[in-house]
Formats: sequence, structure tokens, C-alpha cells
Amino acid sequence: MHLLKRFSKSISHSLSVLAVAGLSVSVQADENYANHALMGPYIDTLVQEHQFDRAQLETWFTAAEKKQSILDAISRPAEKSKEWKDYRKIFVTDSRAEKGVKFWQKHSEALMRAEKTYGVPAEVIVAIIGVETRYGTYTGNYRVIDALSTLAFDYPKRSPFFTKELTHFLLLTRDQKRDPLSLKGSYAGAMGYGQFMPSSYRAYAVDFDGDEKVDIWENPTDAIGSVANYFKRHGWKSDEAVISRARIEKDYDKSALKSPLKPKFTVAELASKGISAVDEHAASAAANAFKLEGARGAEFWMGLQNFYVITRYNHSRMYALSVHQLSQNIRKLYDAKIGA
Repeated sequence: MHLLKRFSKSISHSLSVLAVAGLSVSVQADENYANHALMGPYIDTLVQEHQFDRAQLETWFTAAEKKQSILDAISRPAEKSKEWKDYRKIFVTDSRAEKGVKFWQKHSEALMRAEKTYGVPAEVIVAIIGVETRYGTYTGNYRVIDALSTLAFDYPKRSPFFTKELTHFLLLTRDQKRDPLSLKGSYAGAMGYGQFMPSSYRAYAVDFDGDEKVDIWENPTDAIGSVANYFKRHGWKSDEAVISRARIEKDYDKSALKSPLKPKFTVAELASKGISAVDEHAASAAANAFKLEGARGAEFWMGLQNFYVITRYNHSRMYALSVHQLSQNIRKLYDAKIGA
């Protein structure tokens, strides 16, 4: 990873130099990336540090296109304009829960094995895939190479991050013997059933069916194992709670609601600040408290370690709460259908 960090710094330096010189570093919509001002240094790095074939890279980036719709989409993420009461309606629905049960029934063996192997409940794995791609029915229509090239070279705000992801993408397609021009994903370059970014794919995706391929695009078994492995590697604790509703005292410490996603307090410390869990939890359990605007007004919540793990998948409390609540609805419906 240190090589990628050095490369990101060189890209940022190149951007600054070109800006001072008054030169444009972007291409027009629908043009390819072969002649982009930053492409030469980037290709040099791929050839020197990762032993890619220069002619092959030039062919791929001649085919890669800037997409203005991607820049428009990433500049206005939908979540920022929504309250919890509206966000929840999108993901925590009867239809999504029912489809989740069908997905569970169809892939019950893989889900049972993933739960046993990684300690992550089947309903949580199903809910992630349900929220991300409607159980694999919508995995994105952008070519990944277009998405990552656009964001790496024409979105300076996050260029270092997407430049790294583009490199990871090219490496994983080489490792998996896949054509980088053929793979599709989201406008941000997320891929497959679980919408893994390329770096996450390389770090956490697994061959869960033993066919010696790691395929999260078309193989739901690999996708199930990969989501479970991601959660396990990020600290999921088996048989522990995720979240609890919280009650507040009149003089509660409002500053406690402004903590970062990672648990900053213990349950006991939050109680001393006038925020207590409705459910029973160990006083020493790591926790954070937060407030959301629900359909009936303010809602206070206490997220535990496993809730934090869900936010590692998407850095949003509303996302994590949607996944949790959907998972609970799926579990209830599944149990009812199988007579548990």
C-alpha cells in the first residue's frame, strides 16, 4: 500500500503543477482517457510498480470514457438530503423483506455455512445484499473502468482514493483473468451482489464454493461468504446485540450525541450522561448514542460494537440502522414461513 500512497502524492503534485500552468486536466464528456494529462504518469507507475503491459493499458484507457453523470451523482449523494423517517421507507419495506426470505430459502446452505464459519447471522448477510443490490437484481450499469477513471482523474476532491481503487481494480481483473472493459458496477465503482469496492474485493472477497474463482458478480455463494468475511474481519461479535432504543433524562448531556461512529463510551458512561439503553446490556459494553428524526419525532438510539461494524460497510448510521431493521424483519418472516 505504501507504493500506492506515493503514487497518490505524485498525482496530487501533478494536478497542482498543471493548475498553476493554466492547463486543463480534464477531458470532455464522452472522450476517452488515452490523452488525459495525468494518464502518462499513471501508466508509467502501473508498468514500473505492477508490471502491466503498456500497450494493453493504453488500449484499455483509450476505451475508458469520462461520464458526467457520475460526477453529477457523486456530487449530490441522496442520503444527505433525507431524514431517517424518509430514508427508512426506501429500504425497510415488506417487499424487500419478502424478497430477502426468498433469497434466504434459495441459498440456505451457503448462508448456514457462512453463519457457522464467520459467526455472522444469515439475516444480516441477506439484509446487506438486499439493501445494496435488491438481492443481486441491480448491481449497477456503469462500466467500472469508466466510473473509476472518471473519479480518479476528474474528481480532484477524492482523486487519491479513486486512483487507488482504479489500481486495485486493474490488479484484481488481472488476478481473476477478467476483461476490465466488461465489468459493471455502481457510479462509484462498487461491484457485485455486495457492492464491494476493488480494494475490499481484494482484501475480503472469498472463494466460498471452492471452484478456485472469487466471483461476487455472478456467484451468490461467493458473495455470501465475502459479506460474512468482511463483517468478521471488521470485528463482528457473534451472539451479541447490535443496537438498542435509548431513553434520555431531561438534563442529558447533548454533547454525547456528537461522537464519531466508532464507540467512544461504555453503556455505563452514557447512563451517567443521562442516556440509558431500553434493553439490558453489559455496563462495560462499548457504545455510542445518537438521535434521528423518525416518523413520530425524535428517536434516540444506542449503537454497540456490531452496529459500528455495519457502518464499516457504509459510513452512515441511517444505513446501518436500515440494515439492522431489515434483517430483523427478514428473520421474523423467515421463521414464520418455516415454522420456527
